[in-house]
Amino acid sequence: MTNLDPKQWITEEHEGCGSAFSLRIARKLEEKQSPFQKVEMYETTDFGNFMLIDGCTMVSTRENFLYHEMIAHPALYSHPCPKDVVIIGGGDCGTLREVLKHDSVTSATQIDIDQVVTEMAEKYFPELCESNNDPRATIKFDDGIKFMADAAPESTDIIIVDSTDPVGPGEGLFNHAFYKNCLKALRPGGILVQQSDSPLLHLALLCEMRDAMTEVGFADLQTLNFPQMIYPSGWWSCTMARKEVAFDGFRQDDADAASFDTEYYNSEIHQAAMATPNFVKKAFKK
Repeated sequence: MTNLDPKQWITEEHEGCGSAFSLRIARKLEEKQSPFQKVEMYETTDFGNFMLIDGCTMVSTRENFLYHEMIAHPALYSHPCPKDVVIIGGGDCGTLREVLKHDSVTSATQIDIDQVVTEMAEKYFPELCESNNDPRATIKFDDGIKFMADAAPESTDIIIVDSTDPVGPGEGLFNHAFYKNCLKALRPGGILVQQSDSPLLHLALLCEMRDAMTEVGFADLQTLNFPQMIYPSGWWSCTMARKEVAFDGFRQDDADAASFDTEYYNSEIHQAAMATPNFVKKAFKK
């Protein structure tokens, strides 16, 4: 639930968590109702432009690099040579931009159900869309669940699920059937990575995701922690699942010698993000 008070503070209330998050708004820029959801754009006083989808905070100019870099680079640098990448969701195109920074990538296919999200991003976050015309990029507006169900076996190296929470259009991206289709589409040693909410506030969901990934046959899991201040608690995560083999061989030398710039991600951040707090470890063992 989101409220805009007379003092121009927009507040997303997290009823299930007993908390809320606010940003000060300069003006409303645009609102569109797509066939799937309501997309709103605001100009804030301190965070640049700001997108809401169905009243939930999605992305702002100031902090989006945290999420986009952490859902992309750790997975790509954990694979020996990622060539073919699929992004499910990711309509703001920031994750696609990060993926295409890797020279080894020969194709990156983004499938988001809602074209309006990408249209808004192109208008209000052009910096996130600067790689949309890269010849390696394919952008589809379609059902990502169906796309993975129809994907050819062993056709991709990395699958990134850059989705909303498991409600509405994103609900089917957090279950056994979807993970089984991802496992089938990955080549041996391939990696699935999915945003996995806040370990502090959504630990039960994180554990359910990990259990489902293990139950469909992924060989090894690694949850990464990173800050994300506009999301509930300010502490977020993504979870990587690997096909057939354990996580080893992080290409630290390649990460250190990267030819592209990042705002947050580096090899030290990568390794630190893999550390698991004790209360989370206990939950994972249950």
